[in-house]
Amino acid sequence: MSEPSDKSAPSRTPFFDVRMRGFRDRAEVADVVALLAARLRPLPAEEIDLHEASGRVLAEEISSPVAVPSFDRAAMDGYALRGQETFGAGPYNPLEFRIVGEALPGRPFTQPVGPAEAVRIMTGAPLPERADAVIQVEAAEEQAGILRISEAVPPGRHVGRRGEDIELGTVVLCAGRRLRPQDVGVLASIGTAHVRVIRRPTVALMITGDELLPCGSRPEGYRIVDSNSVMLEALVRRDGGIPLDTQLIADSRPAVEAAVVSARADLLLISGGSSVGKEDHAPRVVAERGELSVHGMALRPASPAGVGFLQDRPIFLLPGNPVSCLCAYDFFAGPALRRLGGGSMDWPYRSCRLPLARKIISAVGRVDYVRVRIRDGQLEPLATSGASILSSTTRADGFVLVPRDSEGVGAGQEVQVFLYD
Repeated sequence: MSEPSDKSAPSRTPFFDVRMRGFRDRAEVADVVALLAARLRPLPAEEIDLHEASGRVLAEEISSPVAVPSFDRAAMDGYALRGQETFGAGPYNPLEFRIVGEALPGRPFTQPVGPAEAVRIMTGAPLPERADAVIQVEAAEEQAGILRISEAVPPGRHVGRRGEDIELGTVVLCAGRRLRPQDVGVLASIGTAHVRVIRRPTVALMITGDELLPCGSRPEGYRIVDSNSVMLEALVRRDGGIPLDTQLIADSRPAVEAAVVSARADLLLISGGSSVGKEDHAPRVVAERGELSVHGMALRPASPAGVGFLQDRPIFLLPGNPVSCLCAYDFFAGPALRRLGGGSMDWPYRSCRLPLARKIISAVGRVDYVRVRIRDGQLEPLATSGASILSSTTRADGFVLVPRDSEGVGAGQEVQVFLYD
């Protein structure tokens, strides 16, 4: 995310109704992010089955109560023997060993290996007592119970030692780690059945607008289909949250207030109704029923976004225009959701640095979110960049952030691009 500016983080101020009046001032993006970082903490931990743990954030450090492996074992298919006894073996001086048994994974050879003796052994099988080396099948010849070798194998060759993977007492994984498939595999190898992870945040989605039809409908007359809900649901899942049932809410103060006060989620998202229009009721509802910490951002698009709290639960006012909604979510709601879930507030996108094919024009005093395409190793800003043109984000490969103190970025200048993939 952007670095905090030298201004202090925004605090609660008396409510100013911007409807049909406009914003008096706009909060700095970095200050809003700093506010969220200061106010939010990860949710409490819960214990879950290891089979469900991949993708979850570990709540505590885990040390191994065992060594892995817990015994010396064969690292190759071959024959276990005393390595020192093979010294001197060569093509013109083959040495012979009597085969006295075999060891298989889970079925060890239980007798000590004596002088000039060998045990047939498979990969992963326990090394017999007094044997300390394994000669590969390809380097030996077995006939009528006699093993003939023509090369030396020093002690330790092709042997997996006890604890070579994980030593007893080793810290295996640290708290705060988002568990990957290989992580849960390691936890299984040390005998873990359950793990304590940060609880996944629940998210209430409220989509306002009399003009909206439910997702799955076709546009009709002057009404359009709600697209923000499915986009926000996907973003919430990406960031580790659990989206609850989406509500389509009419543009009326009682409807918005009823939805807000009845929500029981850890984080609330309201899409639409956050700007300066006559029917934009969400800011006043949040201010009167909780705390409206910020309303209006020095950001394009998504300047009408807002942030507040209801009984310490964060609530985000996201503009109704789809690109503004996406932008505001990624700048503010996404980091907050990941914070509650124990994750990082940093951008969740891959990034790289590429030169600009054309100049980006911006204005000092705001952060610009600019959609770009990658062509021939350069970045082309999209000509169509309106906040309502959601398809621009599907034509784009990613976005560039122009900082608040810049009037733009010149052609040929290398910039960081965040990739939508």
